[in-house]
Amino acid sequence: MTAEKFVNAVMKKVKCGKTKKREIKQQLLSDISLAVERGETFDEIMARMGSVQEMADEFNDNFSEEERKNYTRQKRIKIVLVLAGILLFLAATVYWMLPKSAEIGDSGVFQQTAVEERMKEIIGQLDGNDYDALQKNAIEEMKPYLTDEMMGASKKQLAEDWGACKSFGTVYMAEVSQKGVHMAVGEVTVAYENVSVTYRISLDEHMKLAGLYMR
Repeated sequence: MTAEKFVNAVMKKVKCGKTKKREIKQQLLSDISLAVERGETFDEIMARMGSVQEMADEFNDNFSEEERKNYTRQKRIKIVLVLAGILLFLAATVYWMLPKSAEIGDSGVFQQTAVEERMKEIIGQLDGNDYDALQKNAIEEMKPYLTDEMMGASKKQLAEDWGACKSFGTVYMAEVSQKGVHMAVGEVTVAYENVSVTYRISLDEHMKLAGLYMR
């Protein structure tokens, strides 16, 4: 153990304010340095001074009541600051994990025109039962649902025969980010000959189909 390590170990156990600790540390290092200059070995100095705990106990027993209060006050402040730091970190983590919405294009990931065109393309593929094209441009988790059987059953829940597509309503869209991942979410109502269907379509950053809801 070096003189610096010995003194630092004592300081960890000394119960006083920061200013007093600095004074004690400087004094101990100075005393050890002078003893070495006089010819004492480090082992001899340690044997004379005592162990880390013995040194700390001696200092603690001789501190004034005011110095002890100062130590307790600074310790409480340190605990409060640590807790505040933990709470700030947790709040930042929760904020990062929660989904946040913004205008399309705010992040620079999506463009409004491109999102609208992609949504209409997906709806066209659904109308034409082109499930190969849908699966090709969808995330892996979506592909098992983009089949004639699955989508046909979903369509029949709204109407047996939709008829031909007549018109598209206004496309509403927003950008949602969660855990650093961005998604474009759009909603549009489409009028068919026999039914009106509202689509909610989610696209990932690569414009792949990541979510589909019809009502």
